Amino acid sequence: MIARGLLLLGSWVLPGLAIASGAGSPTSGLQREVVFTEYSPLARSDELLQRLLSPLNALRVRRELAQSKQGLREQPIDLAQERFAVYVPGAPAPARGYALLVFVPPWPQAMLPPSWIPTLERHHVIFVSASRSGNDADVMDRRIPLALLAEQNIVRRYRVDPQRIYVGGFSGGSRVALRVALDFPDVFRGALLNAGSDTIGNAQIPLPGQELFHRFQESTRLVYLTGRRDDAHLRQDVRSQQSMREWCVFDLADEDMSMPWTGHQLAGPAALERALAALGKPVRPDAAAIAACRRRLDGKLAALEQRIDDLLAARRFDAARTELTRIDARFGGLAAPQSVKWQQVLNAQR
Repeated sequence: MIARGLLLLGSWVLPGLAIASGAGSPTSGLQREVVFTEYSPLARSDELLQRLLSPLNALRVRRELAQSKQGLREQPIDLAQERFAVYVPGAPAPARGYALLVFVPPWPQAMLPPSWIPTLERHHVIFVSASRSGNDADVMDRRIPLALLAEQNIVRRYRVDPQRIYVGGFSGGSRVALRVALDFPDVFRGALLNAGSDTIGNAQIPLPGQELFHRFQESTRLVYLTGRRDDAHLRQDVRSQQSMREWCVFDLADEDMSMPWTGHQLAGPAALERALAALGKPVRPDAAAIAACRRRLDGKLAALEQRIDDLLAARRFDAARTELTRIDARFGGLAAPQSVKWQQVLNAQR
């Protein structure tokens, strides 16, 4: 079971600890049923639409909303209705501040593995996780904005080192964590991917715009943490890492992070220790390798763009639409704003 070895925060509390409500001085230890109050501009519906969808899909959604005379809700989450679990180390924050791990679960409850607590203490890591953000919850409307709001409220309440803000998850939650890291590299500096990963640069996980994606390439560390007997997810990790390298993402942690004698299970304390140590190492991007890789990608994109120009010049609009759909799925935000301009030209030909 995926909940094996976990602690349901609603049924266990460390002695003498208060429940945080967003008021008063910051509290250490375990806090359950935490209510946050501060919204993040990054969790706004229009920002999520812009970052999570490919440019052409975002354009279609906006057009459909305009035609239906409907608008996006400013925020998809009503924080008054949400509850979060928070664990804060008992020792004072180090000079540079706490590290922060925003955890996306596959289950609906806010859970914390009891065996993780000593490791969180040693590494001075705050842990936060949202209720009702499991695999049954909508990714764009709930799971991702809840992770962003968790980060926003923790950094407002505690002294957190901005270079040690991580997102992680287990199983399906790990796959969401990868999307969060990809689309919000201006917030998260690393991702702990425990038995769940994906390829990027496709219709399911489009690439963000150039500025964000370059930041992801240069400043984000990915740690893959999967049981050696979890064959399906190990193969998934291999495909994901191959995809990352193809897209010039090279900081995948040097250490062997697989967990011996383990199937599809949440990381134990020893594995978490290795993962947090790997995440905490300074990111040193290979600028020359990244630059060479980017030139290769730019060449591929330029060839595809020339193909669309040729099709438009020949007035082969249906073929141009097919090619543009492929470019949008493959290159996502890297093809914008030119892809959006082409789409507008093609829309005028209908």
